[in-house]
Amino acid sequence: MASFPDSVNENDIGKAKFIGELLVPVAPFDQKSGREAWTVAFAPNGTYFAWSQGHRIVRLVPWQKCLKNFYTGQDGEGTNASSPRRLSRQNSDGGQVIPVANEPREHTIDCGDIVWGLAFGSSVPEKQSRCVNIEWHRFKFGQDQLLLATGLNNGRIKIWDVYTGKLLLNLMDHTDVVRDLTFAPDGSLMLVSASRDKTLRVWDLKDDGNMVKVLRGHQNWVYCSAFSPDSSILCSVGAGKAVFLWNMDKYTLMRKLEGHHNDVVSCEFSPDGAMLATASYDTRVIVWDYHKGTILLELGHLFPPPSPIFAGGANDRWVRSVSFCPDGRHIASITDDRLVRFWSIEERAPQAIASLSNGLCCAFSSEGSVLAAGTRDGGVHFWESPRSIASLQHMSRMALRRVMTTEQVETLAIPTPLRDYLTYKVI
Repeated sequence: MASFPDSVNENDIGKAKFIGELLVPVAPFDQKSGREAWTVAFAPNGTYFAWSQGHRIVRLVPWQKCLKNFYTGQDGEGTNASSPRRLSRQNSDGGQVIPVANEPREHTIDCGDIVWGLAFGSSVPEKQSRCVNIEWHRFKFGQDQLLLATGLNNGRIKIWDVYTGKLLLNLMDHTDVVRDLTFAPDGSLMLVSASRDKTLRVWDLKDDGNMVKVLRGHQNWVYCSAFSPDSSILCSVGAGKAVFLWNMDKYTLMRKLEGHHNDVVSCEFSPDGAMLATASYDTRVIVWDYHKGTILLELGHLFPPPSPIFAGGANDRWVRSVSFCPDGRHIASITDDRLVRFWSIEERAPQAIASLSNGLCCAFSSEGSVLAAGTRDGGVHFWESPRSIASLQHMSRMALRRVMTTEQVETLAIPTPLRDYLTYKVI
């Protein structure tokens, strides 16, 4: 069994540039369990980076300051690929430096229980709450509001003000671990939580965190959920090969996607909303045209590909996480074979790889230039994303697909090759 097909020489694959890591100091009494960084997240406006560094703690760091430290070091000296910057929890505090007014500040948040899920949410006042009675609310979120939601081991969800680090809301309704959280990207502050209690719950934070709906249908744990860029569709994935699509205007189940052979643990839509990537313990990432329920691309992590029976068990190549780059052309995956893979949607072999032991999760920065990956020891590693100039064709395709579904594109009176390109069939 190999990590790459016979036609690919691992030595010919590019090596991603490692730029730094955030480390958590290990005390003598620390146990291995409870230290995992289950989630990493970037604020949509690029101001903050957050990760669950184990033992109930969430760390919020100003992203631009963190990135600057990686490249220059705190002494102002430059770094290179052979000596990437390493910051511990203590020295990432900035020492005795007095914060500048209006400069983002670091926060260490004790959530009171193991943190499994993290999500940033920003407020757009023009996007009204769905609540009928909006005459009085405890919270009036302004345009510059930035929230952090944390999903806990005890089933609770805590909502924090990112700029002050203060607790705002405590949401209680789940009966088991809240495994994942995601905010609608339209600024409505609609939050969806995915739980081991086999349900998803929809919360309206503009209505003081009231629960709007319970989405039922999963027969096993729900691992992850993700909104489409226009917030109209939600994908949820879980144990038992489950990939569900929900209509978030009606809160109804639209479709189940079938193709995985083991638990599905991670999902994310492409930035133009045309594709959906799902990662599974069956050693594969599948890229879907979810509008039609068809598979566009399979990214394998074990060769020859395992049979469904082998893929449905412990195969040492479980894919833990998948993330779509904001450029719409690259995908990253974290796997148990101690590799991070950077894929191009135009190729079936990785464009670049990097070594990572015990990786659990990954996320691209808001501009797509950096990938962050959390590990079982509570630390976070950072790499530069593969760089290439997008073609005008691809940018035009993304602009079109942001407003048109596959079915709408197929009705256009255009040549078949162009139609296939616009629907990503050519990948």
